[in-house]
Amino acid sequence: MPTTAASGALFGLALGDALGKDTEFSSYATILRDHGPAGPATLPDPALVTDDTQMALVVARVLVDNGPPPYATTQLADALRAGFVDWHHAVEGWRAPGGTCMRSCYRLADSPQASWQMLTDGRSKGNGANMRVAPVAFVPGLSDHDMAGIAQLQAALTHGHPTALAASELTALAVRLAAEGMPLTDVVDALHRRCRTRQGTYRQDVLGNLATWWCLDDPTQWMTFGWTDCAAAINRLWQAYGYPDDGGDACAHLGVRGGCAEDCLALALYCALRHPGDPVAAIRRAAATSGDSDTIAAVTGAIVGAAHGLNAWPADWVERVEYADQLAEIGDLLDEAGR
Repeated sequence: MPTTAASGALFGLALGDALGKDTEFSSYATILRDHGPAGPATLPDPALVTDDTQMALVVARVLVDNGPPPYATTQLADALRAGFVDWHHAVEGWRAPGGTCMRSCYRLADSPQASWQMLTDGRSKGNGANMRVAPVAFVPGLSDHDMAGIAQLQAALTHGHPTALAASELTALAVRLAAEGMPLTDVVDALHRRCRTRQGTYRQDVLGNLATWWCLDDPTQWMTFGWTDCAAAINRLWQAYGYPDDGGDACAHLGVRGGCAEDCLALALYCALRHPGDPVAAIRRAAATSGDSDTIAAVTGAIVGAAHGLNAWPADWVERVEYADQLAEIGDLLDEAGR
């Protein structure tokens, strides 16, 4: 594991977010005209980020402030809830916050006595669930089992759909495995195996009665739907990766735009796989997509930043990106604790 894997992932997330902020949902023709096929070559000035980075910092701060593991589920859920509500109240200007995040956080704030399971959006599998999960991968002493549970919990507070939960667990696992030095093709295989082995597993220890609020069927069957959805997204990734790379729009190659959590992860992995030795090229490619570019690039940046460490990123980019001081502080804490 790079000694700065956590810092590399956090800064990678923020840099991808900043690169993709201005290309989000632009047509590929517009991106080609403005940036060329390789995507944005320079970091915007100022290098502002979106809700992706802001909410990832909330998750990271909660984990640091409430650690070390083991975490008490109720305490952690309460802390995440408070952090998300504070973020909701403090959103500055127009940062393109996701509708599911905003609506769920409004309900969490407006009904403080109600359980979060009653207030989350059980119909949304949006990528807001896994755009913010990367810090979970770096908590020292956290077992894979507990990492998976926390990844699902932080997603479930706003996105109660089983696919959002499964995709969040897979995203955290991808970041951890990349940090441990596993080749990216093997990472994707490991995620596909996880989809198979987790069929029928419902984490009642962290989700409580979430499933009973949103379905009438057996919770294990409900959760199986999420894992099946994610496996299908990985299959689309492998199919696209099997064709020669023309350097073009990853969204067109996979046939999705990345707004859903499982599709966002698949697109991020695709961009990372196409540029295994060049993290900057990977996030530029992710930012040059015709879909939800900021989040696709943020997740890509977290994965390749975990694999390569902080030195993967241009020093002036690291200095200029918004929230650089907070990213450095938390990254250093997680890196030092993990050594």
